[in-house]
Amino acid sequence: MSITLVGYCPLTIPDYSFEKQSTQKYRVSRIEAINFDHMKRMLDYILSVIYLLFFSLILLIFHVLQVFTFDLFGRPIQKIVVDWMNGCLAYGLYLTGSRIRFRQITSLPTNRPIIFVANHQSLFDISPISWFLRRYKPVFVSKIELQYGTPAVSYNLRRSGAALIDRTNPKQAIGEIARLGKQIQDRCESAVIFPEGTRSASGQLKPFSSAGVAVLLKKAPSALVVPVVIQGTGRFNPRKMFPLRSFTRMSWTVLPGIEPTGQTAEAVVKQAEEAIAQVLDDSYILLRQ
Repeated sequence: MSITLVGYCPLTIPDYSFEKQSTQKYRVSRIEAINFDHMKRMLDYILSVIYLLFFSLILLIFHVLQVFTFDLFGRPIQKIVVDWMNGCLAYGLYLTGSRIRFRQITSLPTNRPIIFVANHQSLFDISPISWFLRRYKPVFVSKIELQYGTPAVSYNLRRSGAALIDRTNPKQAIGEIARLGKQIQDRCESAVIFPEGTRSASGQLKPFSSAGVAVLLKKAPSALVVPVVIQGTGRFNPRKMFPLRSFTRMSWTVLPGIEPTGQTAEAVVKQAEEAIAQVLDDSYILLRQ
């Protein structure tokens, strides 16, 4: 007797091998990513130690050199020493595997005072500004807490005539900025001011205050206002001094000057803020060139 099965459909067993392979590849990729993160973190610590030892040594050496040269030869020679100190600190960033880039869009005058208006991301904004813009004799608006306590840096702030402002005392702050404005007018120097008022490690631009620039322009009416865009230093130094983030791209871009004649300080600062914001918005283009 024979049996015929009508409409028989053979049972198909799903093949899970492809899914297993995909899962295994995902796990391997995840392990590799974790290992890379651990190695990168280890490099951050090692290179941070190297750079910060270098940083500390440079400050100590140049503090002694500044005191020696100022006492014997005065401010002009001491400023040359400060310039080279800032050059060492700026190029020393290469010790962390990082890359620094300076761009100046147009030439700037040396026969009139300049007010450099910059965004502020980190402590490491300062040295490259001082080095790359040294021919314009930059003097900073800084918080009064830096007047003492940091070798070389505090000494130079006092000797350069920097505006050391107490942010809890508006009257004192205005007086200091006014003094600096008169100084750059009389000596044909430049002032560097950060209108955000504090650092923005995220790189997100904070609203600019025009008060400091207004006081500078009042005392230095012939000054040219020049925006400076700083990028990447907040990522390099996101929280405190340790660890730094190695292999970071950092850049300083000097934009065309803004002629303040016939304009209010508020309008001038607004133009500077918008110019800086535009470059920050397009930063992915600049950093890949």
